[in-house]
Amino acid sequence: MKRLVKIAVIGIIGASYMYATPAPKAYPKGRVGEMVKLGEQIILHTDTHPLTKDLVGNKLNCASCHLRGSDGKPGTADGISSFTGTATAFPAYSKREKSIQTLQDRINNCFMRSMNGKRPIIDSKASMAMYAYVTWLSTGMPMKMNEKAPLSPHNMKLWPKSFKHFAKIQKKATHKNYVNGKKLFAQKCATCHGKNGAGLGTFPPLWGKNIKGEWLSYNTGAGMSKLNKGAAWVQSNMPLGQGGSLKNQEAADIVLYMNAQPRADFDLAKGLLPKSVMGYYNSNVLKEKHSVRSNFKAMGLDIDKIRGDNKIK
Repeated sequence: MKRLVKIAVIGIIGASYMYATPAPKAYPKGRVGEMVKLGEQIILHTDTHPLTKDLVGNKLNCASCHLRGSDGKPGTADGISSFTGTATAFPAYSKREKSIQTLQDRINNCFMRSMNGKRPIIDSKASMAMYAYVTWLSTGMPMKMNEKAPLSPHNMKLWPKSFKHFAKIQKKATHKNYVNGKKLFAQKCATCHGKNGAGLGTFPPLWGKNIKGEWLSYNTGAGMSKLNKGAAWVQSNMPLGQGGSLKNQEAADIVLYMNAQPRADFDLAKGLLPKSVMGYYNSNVLKEKHSVRSNFKAMGLDIDKIRGDNKIK
């Protein structure tokens, strides 16, 4: 099946959106098919599945970001974060890890960041199952290892150009953008995610803690926590079913407000299991820390001036 391409002109420079390819019509047979189905269930229920719940430190699932497409499968939706063709790009170079990453590395590292938890053991049943599911979604597609980033051909068309553009916008942010982001969040996001970002029903939380003091959403090491990358993802995918409808400044302001709220700090060392359990960690970066304040500072912004108070550490 040939991929289709559509162009949506948005804001100043516009953005290109490529339709993701649906999942194959049939699962593989035998044990391979069983593993693919298991991976699908883990991706849908990551925070409650017996094989992964102890590795998750919030109330998110992989499918919270890797959205269902028209076929109902997680990771086949159009826009940034589709799993379509992902397996074709690996092994791939990662600038963040400064090493050549496998697809399992890419999936497992997400547990430390977006899932605010612990990195699964490579080749554990959970890791293999998720790997199998994502690989299944690349059935029949040509291999082309990515020398620049651990991204599929689909996401390479959407991601780098978009987040570079949003970096230019976010570096000019002021308190007025924060106030506007709060207003837009109430208008366009709160119906699903709650006015306090805690999520509603099956819709995921975006920041803060629950009454037990447990963090609800991604930490400050996640791609979504970065003001430019978060804005690129939001514009591409939100509001749900209306990806591409937000103007550049609208997406930037919503994410500015959203990521100025309290969330867990990221400390790479805390996301790794003991070496005796985890085994070899495939990265040349062994120390990394982020906070809400440092993420804003990376854009040249003072979180206190943006929020108009001094509540964020």
